[in-house]
Amino acid sequence: MTPTKTSMLGDRPVGRIGFGAMQLAGPGVFGPPRDRDAALAVLRRAIELGVDHVDTSQFYGPDVTNDLIREALHPYPDGLRLATKVGARRDDQGGWLPAQRPTELREGVEANLRSLGVERMDLVNLRLLEGEGGPEVPLAEQLGALEDLRREGKLELIGISNVSRARAEEALELVDVAGVQNAYSILDRSGEDVLELSRERDIAFVPFFPLGSAFTGGPAKLAADPAIARVAAKHDATPSQIALAWLLHRDEHILLIPGTTSVAHLEENLAAGDVTLDADDLADLDDVTPAGSPQETVTHDT
Repeated sequence: MTPTKTSMLGDRPVGRIGFGAMQLAGPGVFGPPRDRDAALAVLRRAIELGVDHVDTSQFYGPDVTNDLIREALHPYPDGLRLATKVGARRDDQGGWLPAQRPTELREGVEANLRSLGVERMDLVNLRLLEGEGGPEVPLAEQLGALEDLRREGKLELIGISNVSRARAEEALELVDVAGVQNAYSILDRSGEDVLELSRERDIAFVPFFPLGSAFTGGPAKLAADPAIARVAAKHDATPSQIALAWLLHRDEHILLIPGTTSVAHLEENLAAGDVTLDADDLADLDDVTPAGSPQETVTHDT
């Protein structure tokens, strides 16, 4: 079974594997990278290898990943799609604070436009932080603010992130939603109902924690799982490549945005798109033991 190489983001085709820029910032997604030249090299190599969508946010750093993207890639190549998210901000010590009010969402979009050096974002995800402090803001007001910005020409597509199926269904009734960004992996399938909704509504589904959360074992648990190890050995692949390939086979609506600070790891991630899993492999991988899905926070999303 060979996975498709492209899927849709809004009305445009994109490659199934993009790049998540969060890890390019310093420890805790705060401050400058340990190796700026290496971070720039990863971004440039991603484009050389055909990556056509990059996921970032102004609150990564803050400004750090956007500044790196602008330095490495501007003027941006034709066809490159830049996606961001709003809904949080950072304090002076790197703490994560909610920024969910309509005025804050507008400020977040404007900050991304400024730091990336563009006049319009291709995709803006509303990252919901319900239950994580801050005021409870009606979803209609939040999405209304993004819809206003879309009408002003400052963004093309609206996405939602960190949502239940019920919340996603509510959003779909309010505005055109291009995609959902939620935790999902071979180790954490708790978001299966939201993936099913994405399939039903023909919109993109973008997993964060695609290799499982580091807080529940993540890549180490992938390597320790006997089913993943068997399939990896059969294909002369790494356990992480098998986990990414499984996602690509799971549903054609899935787009991946794995992140890394290493060119070698980037190349490994992109090579997962060439791994073809057969029916026996997929049946074997159905036996993988989920790692569980603890409460996820804004700091851990790609």
